[in-house]
Amino acid sequence: MAAPAPPGTVFALVEHQAATRPDAVYALGCEDGRSVDFATLRMHCRATCALLERAGVAAGDTVAFVMPNGLQTLLLLLGAMYGGRCVNPVNLLSQPEQMRYVLDHSDCKLVFVAPEWEARVRALLDGIARPIALQVVDPAADRIAGAPAAAPTGGVAPPAPDATALLMYTSGTTGRPKGVMLTQANLAANAQAIGAEHALGPGDRVLGVLPLYHINAFAVTMLAPLAHGGSVAIAPRFSATAFWPQVEAQRCTWINVVPTIISFLLEGEAPPPGATAGVRFCRSASAALPPEHLRGFEQKFGIGVIETMGLTETVAPAFSNPLAPALRKLGAVGRASGCEARVIDADLRPLPDGESGEIAIRGPNVMRGYYKNPEATAAAFTPDGWLRTGDLGHRDADGFFFVTGRIKELIIKGGENIAPREIDEALLQHPAVREAAAVGVPDKHYGQEILACVVLRDGMACGSAAMEAELRAFCLDKLGRYKTPAQFRFVAELPRGPSGKVQRLKLLD
Repeated sequence: MAAPAPPGTVFALVEHQAATRPDAVYALGCEDGRSVDFATLRMHCRATCALLERAGVAAGDTVAFVMPNGLQTLLLLLGAMYGGRCVNPVNLLSQPEQMRYVLDHSDCKLVFVAPEWEARVRALLDGIARPIALQVVDPAADRIAGAPAAAPTGGVAPPAPDATALLMYTSGTTGRPKGVMLTQANLAANAQAIGAEHALGPGDRVLGVLPLYHINAFAVTMLAPLAHGGSVAIAPRFSATAFWPQVEAQRCTWINVVPTIISFLLEGEAPPPGATAGVRFCRSASAALPPEHLRGFEQKFGIGVIETMGLTETVAPAFSNPLAPALRKLGAVGRASGCEARVIDADLRPLPDGESGEIAIRGPNVMRGYYKNPEATAAAFTPDGWLRTGDLGHRDADGFFFVTGRIKELIIKGGENIAPREIDEALLQHPAVREAAAVGVPDKHYGQEILACVVLRDGMACGSAAMEAELRAFCLDKLGRYKTPAQFRFVAELPRGPSGKVQRLKLLD
């Protein structure tokens, strides 16, 4: 007899775990130690559906969240999707006008808001014509006001696999953010792909320090354990000093981070001996990890790093290096994971291995489109249905993809294309440099010249002429004269989005 089909919705993922492993822990709070098993998760999901029904938020309606990490945040997000609502986690790093735009454009019927955000959100809603209900919720609360004390006895109608479950706005560097529509099937497919890629099982636990309003945390730390029956330890936020004690106290078997966190951990103290003995691997995502940082992390902490990459439009991971250390390739984002990938030229034709072009993706994890933006949706896909990522790179003969930059960030000097990442990685080899990002600036002779923005390590003479001369000489040796930056700017930090990805074009502001 054929094996049953894998669950194709968030609803089905919750139901499957609640039926087969009801007493197993799904989530626990790092601060208070409170835990939620799969049976209790289903109860909370049904209670959330009853609360939303009472508030007039029907299946298919959108619910916004202006909340930091917490067990209640996680339970409400899952509960709303379980009942067929579309969730819109709002980026807490948004500027007020951008947040107002998202709340207005999303057509949300209700906003769950943390107490410390209530006054600000009420002020933003005053400028929106349609009525929007507000529900104040403590992210760490056991239950919320108005919710039934016990789960309703009746069942909840399961949503269709093609129902939109997540509306997440991209944090673009220019223009209005675009609302990425992801379906129940998109989310379930990628949750299963993550578990299969990393050989995750019921005994695995991930530390959740990334914000749930970003696709990485949403898909990898919250949804993936639902597919493989593992668990997530939720922390309010990332703290370099608390990170390793949390890993040890919660007995985490893997960690999911971004390159910025790796950079901070490399600057901090090593954990006590034995504290990381149970950690199988570190997963790095959302932005390219400099090879120097990858090697430094593995040497300092003795934990192998699996580099991955994806987009909001692909429910986070679309590429991953293999689990086996011997098979990984330094500098590669990995092979296609849970989807197909290719490299295409400017005419959208596939390129052979080794040639550079735009990376394109097709598969069950790829978005439905951009909300109320048919023009942007049409521009995002090739006529035969491949998602254009905007990332430049190439594939090698073994199927590994290497990303060299973004098309919009490519530096074109005298007609030659220069990938900013090549400049970054050369500078990061200098012992005084903690972070670096190159960007093209206008030049009357070459069209563009190279500006390198540099964050120096503590104790270095920031901005000194001697340091600039030293870095220039270093780049001349590593890169040659043509690719050596014409200008150096010393900064305290680099502008980043919520995923930790450097927003290069903001360096020009």
